[in-house]
Amino acid sequence: MALPLVPYTIVKLCRAFSEKTKPVHCRCTKCSRSGKYRRSIFKRISNFSTYSNLTIVLLWIVMVFLVCYIKQISRESQPFEPFGILGLEPGASESEIKKAYRRLSILYHPDKNPDPEAHNYFVEFISKAYQALTDPISRENFEKYGHPDGRQGFQMGIALPQFLLNIDGASGGILLLGIVGVCILLPLMVAVVYLSRSSKYTGNYVMHQTLSNYYYFMKPSLAPSKVMDVFIKAAEYMEIPVRRSDNEPLQKLFMVVRSELNLDLKNIKQEQAKFWKQHPCLVKTELLIQAQLTRESATLPPVLQSDFKHVLELAPRLLEELMKISIAPRSPHGHGWLRPAIGIVELSQSIIQAVPLSARKAAGGSTDGIAPFLQLPHFSEAVVKKLARKKVRTFQELQDMTMEDRVELLTQAAGFSPSEAQDVESVLEMMPSVTVEITCETEGEEGIQEGDIVTMHAWVSVKRGNGLIGALPHCPHFPFNKEENYWLLLADPNSNSVWMSQKVSFMDEAAAIAAASKAIQEIKEVSGASAREISIAVREAVERVKGGSRLVIGKFQAPMEGTYNLVSYCLCDAWIGCDRKTGLKMKVLKRSRAGTRAIVAEDGPSVDDGIEEEEEEDEEVYDDYESEYSDDQEEEEEKKLGKIANGKGESSSEGSGSDEE
Repeated sequence: MALPLVPYTIVKLCRAFSEKTKPVHCRCTKCSRSGKYRRSIFKRISNFSTYSNLTIVLLWIVMVFLVCYIKQISRESQPFEPFGILGLEPGASESEIKKAYRRLSILYHPDKNPDPEAHNYFVEFISKAYQALTDPISRENFEKYGHPDGRQGFQMGIALPQFLLNIDGASGGILLLGIVGVCILLPLMVAVVYLSRSSKYTGNYVMHQTLSNYYYFMKPSLAPSKVMDVFIKAAEYMEIPVRRSDNEPLQKLFMVVRSELNLDLKNIKQEQAKFWKQHPCLVKTELLIQAQLTRESATLPPVLQSDFKHVLELAPRLLEELMKISIAPRSPHGHGWLRPAIGIVELSQSIIQAVPLSARKAAGGSTDGIAPFLQLPHFSEAVVKKLARKKVRTFQELQDMTMEDRVELLTQAAGFSPSEAQDVESVLEMMPSVTVEITCETEGEEGIQEGDIVTMHAWVSVKRGNGLIGALPHCPHFPFNKEENYWLLLADPNSNSVWMSQKVSFMDEAAAIAAASKAIQEIKEVSGASAREISIAVREAVERVKGGSRLVIGKFQAPMEGTYNLVSYCLCDAWIGCDRKTGLKMKVLKRSRAGTRAIVAEDGPSVDDGIEEEEEEDEEVYDDYESEYSDDQEEEEEKKLGKIANGKGESSSEGSGSDEE
């Protein structure tokens, strides 16, 4: 055990001392006060208690126990050597034995030496050694069994109560019940609980009923402003307890967040009645989420705080599953839906950063409105207006300023203190800058033809001002630790279709290096590259991963002949304003070589026909990445059509006019 354990422990300790622990979370005062990143004794124990560390500790305990046990066994199992005890050579005469005995008696006899250990040694060893060499019976036992007292055996037993060993009478029934309960009923109960839970939840700890609800309510034209209505229909939220004592605080919360609920102000009474007629769990869940978006959670009573944290704890997991359903192949051509996917990511960003959905209304030349400003510490709508007077209207303009100019602007125009301006700088340094390099090609062929298997290669890179690659986002209002996740979507905005999608994480560098090395090696081997070329390509890929890039490879089938203006969306689920769009023009040629043909549904329309039908039915072109939280285009079109049918299509209402303004 020591041969592998000692070197491995030394290597592990050297690594632990050489690695510099770098904080990956935000260091601003707001995040520090939130208490999420304080290293309590439990967090320190959990950081130490990894599988490898616990295995090393366990192996060291076992080895120490074995060393102590072997020492004790070796001491107890020493062979009885009477000549060695008396200090004689084997075959010594009887006179020499008596002389040695008398000599040792002077040293160890109780009358000569009062030490208790000397007395024990004299009785247990010297006397028995002399007896074994002089007494005929003792000598026979020594020669036969190796000890003057005969066979040195031992017995073992189990300390059980006597009634358990008595099978007759009532004790036999008790013993039988115990065996049945422990050996049969207990494992059966554990198995039933496990099977019932596994049949209720998926591998990602999301209920099967939740996935069914999300799949049913998901639509290709789902506007971002309507994603909330689908999100709150999770089965986990339907199990939240609704108490009578919750009625009054929820009524107060409703009055505070009423402007964020997309209610028609002209028919506010009917809209309020319709809202409260929903299932009580849906009402409670939506109000608690709105309390997070509007940062009103501090006003919630203690009875609602536990429900509020439970709703937010489940939110990232449920939003991820909702995202997977939106980009899952649904169309006859095996494509997902782009519009709901963008809305889901935007809702995730708003929940993590605690920013109202209404703040995402496009304004001031920014598609995200003032929402990116509100995720910065100490920022409010009033501060944004002050900066606008200084001609800083977009978040990008604030980021492009030098640090000195930005600090001067915040201290003079916004009235920030130097410490508050420093908090803003630390968050801006933590925000990621994303770049995407993407190519699509047919491996081993020139050009892309109909029905080819197209391979997409994309390098997603993240740069930060503080030098970190993987980091936890600044989100002091979200009560749990949240890792950054990115969704890379290759989509066609004109047809609202997602051709390829993959989730990207920058936290686990070792896994990214292994995946990139394996992918590059397989690609080079297929192309017939030499071992040297493969080694160089793998080394370059590893360096890119260490520098903050992640390799994404996906395959899809080329559509019909034509030119497609695709867009790659790299969407972050935790930061607002850090998403990246990259245009990609793909030209598909007519089939001229033998191989895989394009797959067209037998009963359904072709790709071009499907696109034309969608354009004729919806009359929507998804060619821009904008939020729609302020107004819903579908509702506006329905109202206009209704007014035209009634002969009132010439004018619009004052409310809609104010919205357009």
